Amino acid sequence: MTGFDSPYILAFLLIIPLIYYFHKKARIRKKNEAIKFSNLAFIKSALGDTKKSKRDVHLFYLSLVAIGLMIIGFANPHIPLEQTKEGVNVVLVMDVSGSMQAQDYTPSRLEAAKSSAEILINSLKSKDYAGIVTFESGATTAAYLSPDKDKVIEKLRNIAPKEGSTAIGDGLSLGIDMASSIPNKKKVIILLSDGVSNAGYISPDEAIRYAKANNIQVYTIGMGSNNNVLLGYDWFGNPQYAELDEATLQAIANDTGGKYFKSVDDKTLDEIYKNISENIKREKEETNIKDWFFFAALLALLIQIYYRYGKGRILQ
Repeated sequence: MTGFDSPYILAFLLIIPLIYYFHKKARIRKKNEAIKFSNLAFIKSALGDTKKSKRDVHLFYLSLVAIGLMIIGFANPHIPLEQTKEGVNVVLVMDVSGSMQAQDYTPSRLEAAKSSAEILINSLKSKDYAGIVTFESGATTAAYLSPDKDKVIEKLRNIAPKEGSTAIGDGLSLGIDMASSIPNKKKVIILLSDGVSNAGYISPDEAIRYAKANNIQVYTIGMGSNNNVLLGYDWFGNPQYAELDEATLQAIANDTGGKYFKSVDDKTLDEIYKNISENIKREKEETNIKDWFFFAALLALLIQIYYRYGKGRILQ
């Protein structure tokens, strides 16, 4: 939808009908005065020949068009155009806690997640930026936000599993900070986790509010299997299984305008990352078009000059 940075300036467009009104009134008065006198030469002088009269009208209208275009230009009009210049900030927030070493994915959950994330990074456009945050008991930066996709992929491949717990809120918050580090770009976070948030200083609810405050869309991926996955045994010999907190991941996605995906194997994980890449919508950027109106006004003035002084010009 077209908008204006200074819409109040458009009020000056009201001058145009006023000018037209007084111009028409003056022409009528001139004709009436000519008819009032019986001198034929005076009437011809006042009314002028038809050809010259039409030219005068055309020149007058060209002046009105030029004035109107300039007023619109001064109001700074802008229209939404597809954003291709600025691109999108895409931050991958990846769980590297102990449960990501489970081998229900080939060769492990973390390695499968890294491989699938690489597909997404390679699919980004040239002016998109990518970055990576990892989290377990805390969160850290694995790759700074950069347009150099090859460098980001190199950092991605070097990510190693940890033994800590799962601090989803900390990871998401650090991802928000990274996504916001380069302004004036659409911001998207893709958060992958296979566990329950049970560590960190920032709760998932606090991170959701932080994401909404920064206008960041978060896609979430829950990584799990159709069957229970044994991670090991506790001190008492009780089996420990991987648990996926889908409710938290769904809440993060729903509250930030993103979407939740459930992965159950390597193939579905690849498809999820491909779908996310295709679903990232480029925002429409407000582009100032005042120069278009100034150019059109200049063109109207040039036509007027040519009409007045060019071929078949009016002799004053």
